[in-house]
Amino acid sequence: MKEKDNELCKVPLKGRVSYALTDLSGNMLYSIIGAYLLYYLTDVYGLSVAITGTLLLLTRLLDAVDAPVWGFIVDHTKTRFGQSRPYFLWLCIPFSLFMWLTFTAPGFEGTAKVVYIAVVYIVAGIIYTGINTALGSILPNLTNDTNERVVLNSFRMVGGNIGNFIAITFTLPLVTYFGGSNNQQGFSMTLALYGIIAIVLFVIAFSNLREINIDRIKKISIRESIHAIKGNWPWILLVAANLIFWIALTVRQSTVIYYLQYYIGNKDLVPLVNGISVIQVLGMMAIPFLVKVTRKYGAMIFGLVFAAIGHLLMFFADFNLTFMIIGWIIACLGSGIACSMPFAMLSDTVDYGEWKNKIRASGFLTAIGSAFCIKAGSGFGGFLPAMVMSAYGYVPNAVQTAESLMGIKIIFIWMPLVIFLLAIIPMIFYRKYEKKENQILMELAKK
Repeated sequence: MKEKDNELCKVPLKGRVSYALTDLSGNMLYSIIGAYLLYYLTDVYGLSVAITGTLLLLTRLLDAVDAPVWGFIVDHTKTRFGQSRPYFLWLCIPFSLFMWLTFTAPGFEGTAKVVYIAVVYIVAGIIYTGINTALGSILPNLTNDTNERVVLNSFRMVGGNIGNFIAITFTLPLVTYFGGSNNQQGFSMTLALYGIIAIVLFVIAFSNLREINIDRIKKISIRESIHAIKGNWPWILLVAANLIFWIALTVRQSTVIYYLQYYIGNKDLVPLVNGISVIQVLGMMAIPFLVKVTRKYGAMIFGLVFAAIGHLLMFFADFNLTFMIIGWIIACLGSGIACSMPFAMLSDTVDYGEWKNKIRASGFLTAIGSAFCIKAGSGFGGFLPAMVMSAYGYVPNAVQTAESLMGIKIIFIWMPLVIFLLAIIPMIFYRKYEKKENQILMELAKK
């Protein structure tokens, strides 16, 4: 692929699939954080729910500040392999290693137990931010065609959803297979297996992807990177919407196991229900067609509304598993669409920042818009349900009271529903900026 700055090019199928493999690998490991870390820390590792919630929030907020740092690092990277692509190779082994350590209990007690999990969890998150920053920042440098970016992002989201499907569906069965009644051993061996697979797939992706726009990439100062935000209202609105979305999604992912085990009374349903979430792929695959009808901001709003409707249906379904699963499917379709859109739209805000401020800070802008939102959202999304569960008297591995069951229902049904709807507000204001995209691309091409 030749590096022609103004070239509107389509990425070959091999490149599209390789881009999908990056998010597949990342999600196969990192989705376990959102789906099972809260449960692992309370019911397997042995921390109280209050300590766990506070730990998740503080470590996530501390960890989230590394997003702009990684953005600066990527923006200052220029190698013969490209700007973003080398990080798939450089970080895949450390990322897999520290994710394994996060779910490996060394036998510490007391304060040492808390300190250990905090340290390895933070380091794993820092490395993930580097990979996730590269995932986002490489997109505007794979093609200048906005439609091709939507297609590429759809491939990425489908790959990410497959990785998420593997993580949330097969983790508990693998934990039982490898560990039997020893869940600590089971989680450790399962993460080791996922880590090896992720390393292989990241290396394949590194080998097949190619970056353009390299000649336009200039090393910029921290001050210039921050200046790229000035007046970049589409980026600010998109970051707000994406952060709110990830809070809602993490709340849902981290509480479904509690809802099924304690409220519904059948923990064996967890792999089945989580497996059904693969239906999100259908929503992701429909995005290029949906965008043609509703534009990108409209597709995002559509997904958020759909996700909220799904949770409302699950409330009315209550113990009726058939109707509950129907609501779950609708919620997953909606969240799949809403999850995908910001990653495609971030590339457009990078263009907007270059057009308005004459600074192309793709690493910095996508790092905050992607990794920061995921990690800060995960922090709040883990903290909020933990605090509600603690307030309602949740006790791990015990028969729950009527009050604690009510708390579990609130955090699984109502909390995500309300937060999904809140994410719509920034997207309503995003609309007017999306109308300028073609004009901006034409002016950038002339320059």
